[in-house]
Amino acid sequence: MAEQTGPGKALVVRLIDEVINGGRLEMLDAICTEAMAAGARDWIAPFRTSFPDVRMEVIQLVEEGDTVAGRFLCSATHLGPWRGREPTGRRFENVDEVYFFRRDRDQDRLSGAWGLEDTVSRLQQLGLEPGS
Repeated sequence: MAEQTGPGKALVVRLIDEVINGGRLEMLDAICTEAMAAGARDWIAPFRTSFPDVRMEVIQLVEEGDTVAGRFLCSATHLGPWRGREPTGRRFENVDEVYFFRRDRDQDRLSGAWGLEDTVSRLQQLGLEPGS
């Protein structure tokens, strides 16, 4: 795991460990602002339903001011419907993801996120056609 220092990095590590990997969506309220927690629930809950064994590995975190940039590797097995596609039972491994998180200093919580994921690799590993 990436070296952890700084308050923003600590929040990102908690988001990955407790919420993404641990499935504890109730922790979003302690980690994220109200608006971000609501948005995060909307994408994390369905993803964990589709991929209940999801594991995100923190590769690198860089914190500058109120921004944390992170590189992650994501692996999981497709066991529930996802993006209108039936479960394949197949697994994807080490899909690259890069995210930028904003930290609200007043609330000491994550207030926003923007990211890129290698969705094509994920779809290919699952035996699904991109765009289908």
